[in-house]
Amino acid sequence: MKSDHSPNDLLLLLLLLLLLLLLLLLLLLPLLLPVNDSNMAEAQDVGVEQNDTVDARKWFGKSSSAASTDRGQSAEEVDSGQTVSDSYVYRMDYPRMGVCVIINNKNFNKNTGMDVRDGTDVDAALAMKTFSSLGYDVRVANDQTVEQMKQMFLDVSQEDHSKSASFVCVILSHGDEGIIYGKDGCEKFETLTANFKGNRCSGLLGKPKLFFIQACRGSVLDEGSLVEVDSVAEQRTEKIPVEADFLYAYSTAPGYYSWRNTNNGSWFMQSLCQMIQLHSKKLELMQIMTRVNHTVALNFESASSRHGYSGKKQIPCIVSMLTKDFYFPS
Repeated sequence: MKSDHSPNDLLLLLLLLLLLLLLLLLLLLPLLLPVNDSNMAEAQDVGVEQNDTVDARKWFGKSSSAASTDRGQSAEEVDSGQTVSDSYVYRMDYPRMGVCVIINNKNFNKNTGMDVRDGTDVDAALAMKTFSSLGYDVRVANDQTVEQMKQMFLDVSQEDHSKSASFVCVILSHGDEGIIYGKDGCEKFETLTANFKGNRCSGLLGKPKLFFIQACRGSVLDEGSLVEVDSVAEQRTEKIPVEADFLYAYSTAPGYYSWRNTNNGSWFMQSLCQMIQLHSKKLELMQIMTRVNHTVALNFESASSRHGYSGKKQIPCIVSMLTKDFYFPS
């Protein structure tokens, strides 16, 4: 008996069956393969990591709400595109910048053997103008005795500094290594500053305390208008170290004279105020102080009528126990 189907019909039928089988496999394939959980988890992690930057905000130099006082986990964007933890930058979003005390000792009792410090009023005026422009509550005290200096530091340390960002003190006087002169005698520098340490002044705990000292620290001349010298010829839940967050900017290195021009003021205060005025809106404090060092070291040389006192140099000495970067508000 002869078949009703030709070979061509059988081939066509086979192709149709194969196509149907392939279509069925395509439909069943998603159900047969397992879900890739690791890929999904990785994608979610990436999403979370990118979204973490939403909580970061630029707070420096701007006021913040009371709810944002804990800055431990926030971050600040920098020009490099990286982020710097706020734990490395002092907060400046307090209602006040703080107090700036200027002690300007020009005249001294005869029994001290100290000369009149001509030119110091220029320094005091420069400092007052500079720190007033930065928002500080500037207080100037002239020709203070030792007891008056000690009492003033005690009184200021006992004020409420909880709403202040920092504290500044400028001392313009005669001095020697480790001591500062009042008009009637001398006192150890560490005694004058002791009341601002963390265990005595809780309102400034963890906040920058900046001391700028224009005074001699000895009688050595650095060989490196009329110039005189300031000197005696002879003579929170975590614990914070009580010595932390201090900066002592001395006009000269230990053991050396510090120079002052009778008309223009001291080399150090001229340079300090100039560099703060030029760079306070963009540079960190230690960068500013490096420029102060540079200016004093390279731009000044003594020209004195006293024999052996001309052609001398000076270099400031910056001692920092600051634990964070300090930026003046812009």
